[in-house]
Amino acid sequence: MKRILIIILAAVLLAACGDSQKQLMNRAEELCKYIPDHELLEKSKEFMTPDFYAVLDTMFYRLPAHEAMDHEWLYYFVTGNGGTIADYTVTGVQKTDETHATATISVRQMWEDGSFDPSSDIEEHQLSMEKVNGQWLMCDFDDHKQDCIRYIENNRKEQALRDAISDYLVKEIGVHYMQGELCIPTLMIVSAQETGANQARVWGDFWIWWYNQSGDTLMTVSGGNHSGVLNIIKQNGALRVTSFEQTVDGAGNDASARRIFGSHYDIYQNMHSNQNVREAVRSEQLGEYVKSHNLKIKYYKDYGWDAVKL
Repeated sequence: MKRILIIILAAVLLAACGDSQKQLMNRAEELCKYIPDHELLEKSKEFMTPDFYAVLDTMFYRLPAHEAMDHEWLYYFVTGNGGTIADYTVTGVQKTDETHATATISVRQMWEDGSFDPSSDIEEHQLSMEKVNGQWLMCDFDDHKQDCIRYIENNRKEQALRDAISDYLVKEIGVHYMQGELCIPTLMIVSAQETGANQARVWGDFWIWWYNQSGDTLMTVSGGNHSGVLNIIKQNGALRVTSFEQTVDGAGNDASARRIFGSHYDIYQNMHSNQNVREAVRSEQLGEYVKSHNLKIKYYKDYGWDAVKL
């Protein structure tokens, strides 16, 4: 009788394990619908742990995007940038403890008409799940959470640097221009290097722009270029520009640029001499400024030129 009870109990446990495995696979399949890919769905919040959703929300929507292309892979977790749709198949789930599990997912790239790309390989990905208040939620995907956290930290450091440079340009250089309602510099950073504890040097092509607001358009009042290298220190937790060595005007401009930028000269020259690049950066950074300051602006316009849409 005892032996029969043991056999029955073992069968029950196996059945329970089987049900648990099936439930986890079904849940993983459901969570696949909310893997971020080019966008983070608002309804994904219900299917992710709060900390994972917060990281992705910051990554996708709370940071300036002036260098997003350098980290574009963080924005498309699965499909890449080829216009395909990810087709998911959950091949297994491994529990690591009572509240954590990892699902293995096979992904094929599918065209919008439902056909599959014959040149695309089947890829294997890892979807991490955590049980929160009795419900399994997505808590990571291919360890991208740490990648995003590092990007956010670096972005915030860079933004603090850009804010310090902009503040300096407005207060120390912009005051010498014909002024309007808003002074919004354009920053094209060539290189930034730490030179010691709480010290850095930043080489860049910087532009001062003063604007007046007319309806939904920023009308340019004045503007000018200031290229060179800035020395920056961190004091009491804040960054401050201590000096700015600029290229000279006129015949000595190129010689001074070569001396100041040194090994960075070619990068600087490619930026400085390409008007299309300059205007693209200007438009993007103006758009970020408008968004962060909640301005009802859609265009900017230089005197004698057509308005440019942000």
